[in-house]
Amino acid sequence: REGATFRHYYTAQPVCSASRAAILTGCYPNRVGISGALFPDAKIGIAAEERTLAELLRDKGYATGIYGKWHLGHLPEFNPTLHGFDEWLGIPYSNDMWPQRFGRKDFPELPLMDATKPVEFIRTMEDQGLVTGKLTRRAVSFIRAKSAENKPFFAYIAHPQPHAPIAASKDFTPEKRRELYGSVMREIDWSVGEVLKALDETGAASNTIVMFSSDNGPWLSFGSDAGSSGGLREGKGTTFEGGVREPCIVRWPGHVPAAKVSDVPWMS
Repeated sequence: REGATFRHYYTAQPVCSASRAAILTGCYPNRVGISGALFPDAKIGIAAEERTLAELLRDKGYATGIYGKWHLGHLPEFNPTLHGFDEWLGIPYSNDMWPQRFGRKDFPELPLMDATKPVEFIRTMEDQGLVTGKLTRRAVSFIRAKSAENKPFFAYIAHPQPHAPIAASKDFTPEKRRELYGSVMREIDWSVGEVLKALDETGAASNTIVMFSSDNGPWLSFGSDAGSSGGLREGKGTTFEGGVREPCIVRWPGHVPAAKVSDVPWMS
């Protein structure tokens, strides 16, 4: 009701590390040396020479925070706090890159990082279900604190969900397993609502761009855990429309027309 839905928004590649490189640099990911998805044994990440959106905004006086999945290199030199972000709470790579997935006992434990330090390890599906809430609360605290300081801010909220393995907190877990994906999305909807409420209550809403989208299409091999491409062909990992054409909603009062649908194509 308050923003515009863009039906032809495209991600630069249909897989997470590459698509995030594009979101944060404005470049095709191949040009900045990031392709596919970086695994926990990766030796590469985003180069120090690349200028991220966070660095650009921080140079303009913005406070910058990332809450969620980074996936642009897990080694110390690739930490988001060295690439423009003042703070980070989240995971270094995908939430399926842990010993419990694919029988990969060579994978390390999945850390929840607070800047450069792991504050806990995500070991169970119950732990996975708590992540959305933790990220949301931290992002809202950031928004409220910076608004109180009258400081412009950039909050990059990159929820690991609904990437498989999917999980929701107890407040959203359904009775039937096949309804879990919908419950995960309801919790993300709650998260967006908490962010919008914080913007409203701090008076920042009228002067803040809110963008909601995804890094790639559904991972269809996971069936009911994958979501849907809405009738578009294929999904994640392919360059058919189901892999790269993503939901996108933008609210920017006074600039983006409210309650409109646009078919203008644009890209991360």
